[in-house]
Amino acid sequence: MKSIDLMYQTMLAELGQRSLDAAWTADFPAEGRFTPATVKGRKYWYFDTPDGHGGTKRRYVGPAEDPDIAARVADHKRDKDDLRARRRMVNTLTREGGMVSPDAMSGDIVAALAEGGLFRLRGVLIGTVAFQCYSGLLGVRLPMASILTGDADIAQDYAISREVEDSLPPIVELLQGVDASFRPVPHRSGVAASSAFQNADGYRVEFLTSNRGSDDYVEQPAKMPALGGASAEPLRFLDFLIREPVRTILLHRSGVSVVVPEPSRYAIHKLIVASRRHTDGQGPAKREKDIRQAALLFEALQQTRRSADLALVYNEAWERGPAWQEGLRTGAAMLPGEDAERLRIALTEGAKKNREDIELPV
Repeated sequence: MKSIDLMYQTMLAELGQRSLDAAWTADFPAEGRFTPATVKGRKYWYFDTPDGHGGTKRRYVGPAEDPDIAARVADHKRDKDDLRARRRMVNTLTREGGMVSPDAMSGDIVAALAEGGLFRLRGVLIGTVAFQCYSGLLGVRLPMASILTGDADIAQDYAISREVEDSLPPIVELLQGVDASFRPVPHRSGVAASSAFQNADGYRVEFLTSNRGSDDYVEQPAKMPALGGASAEPLRFLDFLIREPVRTILLHRSGVSVVVPEPSRYAIHKLIVASRRHTDGQGPAKREKDIRQAALLFEALQQTRRSADLALVYNEAWERGPAWQEGLRTGAAMLPGEDAERLRIALTEGAKKNREDIELPV
């Protein structure tokens, strides 16, 4: 597995900080522009933004002689210059640095949700779109075959959604701002709630949350007050995945500041999920993808000297009981021989560094 040059890793870190800073200037996004207008002999500032249909939306800002507004206009020009610079950085990182960018639909969806406040409200990007971020986060080149996707998965803890006392704008409106054909997908339980949305081309956006206690909740979508009218599908093992997530950058357009699972948790979670995939429908294909992504992360974590992190997370999962242990054993048994041996070595090395005992799954 080839490493990414330190120069590009440093550039990624700078891009991440600048993108995070830019996220706090959402009142006047860089895609818009300040426009002067004279009314009855007096000059005013307005702000024009694209309406998504070839036109613009205009809102009043204030009189041109107001010094605070004049400073805002000057800052906005600086922010637009920074936007162009960040786009050049993204192009450099993907074309020359060997890092991964998402497909345009995935990138636009995540950007729209981020601008709506998803990550401020402690949402976590999971699934393959999150996996695409690990190339830059770990400093290694990941093969394209492991990162292709036709969906985006978003998770939020149920307690957080209930307690933040804030919410995204309506999810349907955010998604339709990207593609007007997005519609709620009726839930299989028949209740009047949707945890998934799909466009005319079959691209699917799904919201997930951790299962609260018994399996009684699994077949019912959870009401999520912070998700702009969307519910979420409760899943077992998800609380483990989204615990202590990390902030990084999605290399789309000028960079999108996102929150993703810690890579060791993602890899271990994929083993468990693979062990529970059904054998019908898309189960086998998804299981193969789970195993492939887990194996690549095991290799990357060992190569980048993060085996201690992997062993700590693995032991946490193992100590959760027999169902978790069965999932780890079954998932590890699906790994090709070389990958299974690499996992064994990484866990052994990591446990030694941590001065912990470890019971290997293979």
